[in-house]
Amino acid sequence: MRVSILTREYPPHIYGGAGVHVGQLVPQLAKFTDSVDVQCMGEPREGATAHSEAYPEGANAALRTVAADVSMAAAIPEVDVVHAHTWYAQFAGILASEFQDIPLVVTAHSLEPDRPWKVEQLGGGYRVSSWVEKTAYENADAVIAVSAAMIKNIQDAYPFVETERIHVVKNGIDPEEFKPDPDDAVLAELGVPRDGPLVVFVGRITRQKGLVHLVRAAQEFDENVTLLLLAGAPDTPEIAAEFQEAFGELNQRRPGRVFWVQEMLPREKVRQVLTAADLFACPSVYEPLGIVNLEAMACETAVVASAVGGIPEVVVDGETGLLVPYDPARAGDAEFVAGFESDFAARINELARDLDRAHAMGKAGRQRCIDEFSWEKIAQETVEVYRAAAEHRKARRG
Repeated sequence: MRVSILTREYPPHIYGGAGVHVGQLVPQLAKFTDSVDVQCMGEPREGATAHSEAYPEGANAALRTVAADVSMAAAIPEVDVVHAHTWYAQFAGILASEFQDIPLVVTAHSLEPDRPWKVEQLGGGYRVSSWVEKTAYENADAVIAVSAAMIKNIQDAYPFVETERIHVVKNGIDPEEFKPDPDDAVLAELGVPRDGPLVVFVGRITRQKGLVHLVRAAQEFDENVTLLLLAGAPDTPEIAAEFQEAFGELNQRRPGRVFWVQEMLPREKVRQVLTAADLFACPSVYEPLGIVNLEAMACETAVVASAVGGIPEVVVDGETGLLVPYDPARAGDAEFVAGFESDFAARINELARDLDRAHAMGKAGRQRCIDEFSWEKIAQETVEVYRAAAEHRKARRG
């Protein structure tokens, strides 16, 4: 079987969960297929054919993405199946599937209808991205959901997707890349004190990741708790301004206990930070699965997270961390949101006051990663989806 993987992100230039997923999946797929072609976007890099998103010059970002998709579709060699990750690469998948008459597989890392805040980032381009995604799901021979929770999200957004076309293949973790690393020199470099519990966040400054909620919750953290944010690349100036205001207020109230690192650290340093952390905070308001939680767990760090999307399929409440209920439908209810932030702070404080319990949860989390989230297993399951997609296309063609 010859496979072409279509993605916006590919190592070493990755910034989100989809990029991590593809970067880990590709080498494992090579064990179970005849060949794996990779088409990505951005700067040239080893192991993939890269396509520029710079054209048409001055156009909306979504339109530039679609132009890159056309270039991508034209570069795909003769293959047996094409697998597109996120809307950024799905238009290329649609074109290649029709052009070569081969099965199209799409992975639901997220869904555009569930992320309406992206209109702030893309403007009219959000209608373009939504149309691309809807068309891809209409044409896909198989849809991979990265969590069981995503099945309902997919069918709520796209009721025309039959259950038999949806296959659950969860995200994974490489426990040899993310493992406890006791070298905490990076904390000294950043000037982070070690005289109390350390809470860490890793992620982008987006509505989805709920970082503003964490910063507000941190006003209720115990006095000896330190918060370290590895957070950059805000989606829009508006989100950046909102976060900076909340962070500034927190920093005034808790001087010397709040740190914000805006540049992207190398993965080996992120691993050291995760290991040094007593708790990892994930306040996401939308999360199909949440690879970052797996990364923290693999480093033996307990997780406090919002109970949304696929997170409860990763973080076992009371065993590998604590979950905080959140209802996305009440995102506009100021009283509810304030309650969520207070509850999040309470769960952080609960474990920060009992670090033996937190560290036991961290060890349980790493074992869960090893037992349930192997990338080799995920690659094998993905190949089975490719076979199912081929059967579906054959039946559809009659």
